[in-house]
Amino acid sequence: MSERGWEVAELEQIVGPRARHGFDWHPVRRHFGIASFGVNANVAREAGDVVVDEHDEAGGDGGQEELYVVLRGRARFTLDGEDVELAAGAFLFVRDPAVKRGAVALEPETALLAVGGRPGEAFVPSSWEHARFAVELSERGDNEGAVRLMEQALAERPEHAGNLYNLACFESLAGRHEDALAHLQRSIELDAAYRDYARDDDDFARVRDDPRFQQLVAT
Repeated sequence: MSERGWEVAELEQIVGPRARHGFDWHPVRRHFGIASFGVNANVAREAGDVVVDEHDEAGGDGGQEELYVVLRGRARFTLDGEDVELAAGAFLFVRDPAVKRGAVALEPETALLAVGGRPGEAFVPSSWEHARFAVELSERGDNEGAVRLMEQALAERPEHAGNLYNLACFESLAGRHEDALAHLQRSIELDAAYRDYARDDDDFARVRDDPRFQQLVAT
């Protein structure tokens, strides 16, 4: 962090893991250590590539208002089934957390900035930010590092179902089966949707035959 009270970075200097659908994710908030609001950038390499994963903000880490800014290129957003095309310099504000939104690039190297926050609440980083970096560590074979990262996330947001679930995933991969089952159980107690996620999640392959796991995911 800069000691001058301000800091400059080019987009390409802010490097993060590639997202699930293949666009480049630039963790702007994490890079600068921003503590008051969420902000990240996505870049699609080719026309037709996903540049915003389809999602809503109604549950989990949701409740956020989101502002999207097209930095370069063009993007087609789909908002509750309605298509909206935006060129560089255009803004899109999604006020309602329940709106299903996603976007594809219409030109190569289309770049979007996304800013989010919850009205009336102090900002807390979303659990998926930690999870993306934890997945990258796990894919490199460092499951213990992934566990430590998700433990940090849980310390920031104790009793958060998503953090508990992701921690359980990496604990299972790291061979920490007792911890994995305990955290998975608490995750399901807080949000029953994680029972369905766990049932077919390969991260739990090592504990799948454990009667305790089978009881947790039983309908």
